[in-house]
Amino acid sequence: MVTLLLDRTQLEVVLSPIERAAAFHRENLRIDRESIVKVQLTDDAWTWLRGVASPGTHIPGVLAAGTWKSATGEDFVFIRRRRPSVIIDLENCEYDRLIFTTRNGLALTQALRLDVAEEPTDVVEIAATGAIPVTTQSKRRKTTPVVRPV
Repeated sequence: MVTLLLDRTQLEVVLSPIERAAAFHRENLRIDRESIVKVQLTDDAWTWLRGVASPGTHIPGVLAAGTWKSATGEDFVFIRRRRPSVIIDLENCEYDRLIFTTRNGLALTQALRLDVAEEPTDVVEIAATGAIPVTTQSKRRKTTPVVRPV
């Protein structure tokens, strides 16, 4: 899975050497924070794919990696199986969207809301030390009163 680093000016998506080879991409992605329009979390990133891999790797249901070109623009994707993913909409950037599998999507959305240091730091560390609390929903069922006739 990709590693996400964030500083005051940019988000860096760090790809391992194997991920770079699969995506036909030579270096990490660096995105200006000002270019980020919207961040969404999804359980099935495959539904967000549009266009064709050019250049890239596509094994349906298993791996989608690289640049995906469509009539509406270019997306950078790195999706593995059916795992939690993040979709980042961009403007004034090389890509229109970034779609990648990561278990740190919630940490990314929280870290983007915070002021961060000058040096790149992992988004998980930023979210853990940030001021925004992580909220989780309780699995308890809400009980409703039962009205019985008298």
